[in-house]
Amino acid sequence: MKERFFAGISRRFILFMFLLMVLVPFLWMIVTSLKTRQEIYGSELTLWPKELTFDNYLSAFTDADFSLFFLNSLTVTLVSSFIVLLISVMGGYSLARFQFRGKKVTLIAFLVTQMVPTMIMIVPLFILFSKIGLINNLASLIILYTVINIPFCLLTMSSFFQRIPVTLEEAAIMDGCNRFQAVYKVILPVMLPGVIATFVFAFTGAWNELFFGIMFLNGGNSATIPVGLNNFVQKFDVNWGQMTAWGIISLIPVAIMFMIIQKYIVAGLTAGSVKE
Repeated sequence: MKERFFAGISRRFILFMFLLMVLVPFLWMIVTSLKTRQEIYGSELTLWPKELTFDNYLSAFTDADFSLFFLNSLTVTLVSSFIVLLISVMGGYSLARFQFRGKKVTLIAFLVTQMVPTMIMIVPLFILFSKIGLINNLASLIILYTVINIPFCLLTMSSFFQRIPVTLEEAAIMDGCNRFQAVYKVILPVMLPGVIATFVFAFTGAWNELFFGIMFLNGGNSATIPVGLNNFVQKFDVNWGQMTAWGIISLIPVAIMFMIIQKYIVAGLTAGSVKE
């Protein structure tokens, strides 16, 4: 009884500390966004604003740049995520259902790409995009995020397809479906949690990415939210108020998406953890 009691206390303490590490930076962002500039840069550190203000949020909604950056991020993220999902579904099905020459080499190649540091791709990609006129163009980020996210998402979808019995697909074909109809009407609805989990991975990876955005977008009308947030960091000053307000607002779409589809995400991430 004592061992179980102390084990339960230990688990709760670890979970509480983890939750604290996650929530404290987020809560500090909210508090900072509600402070005036004088209070943020004042000599006295305050845990709660002495003078509550929403000017930082109002400036974000009235700033034309924020609306443009938000739309750019949404466009890049949605387009690249849907392309990744489409290719991952088709490629994952092929890897799971078909035997072909070079299959093992293909799987190893996908795994190796996950070990390559993204930093070493900057120079060749910049030269390539410069020659084809994609610098300071959202198309460069769409192509890049698609290529980067495909290997992991494709392997993930392949593992989900392998969990679906082949007999289910064969039964659909026996009932008159062709292979495409069997996959679209029978297999994909069964593995919907896996499809959504894969889409969420591609979405969050593209939405939060900063490094390539800074390298390939020179600012102006083609910047995304992370690049816009980075612009608040000046040589001798950082506009923490507006920066944190923009950051909180940019989290809202992702938070809403997670709230709506969280049950599918949990089911998709835990799929395959138990051997059938």
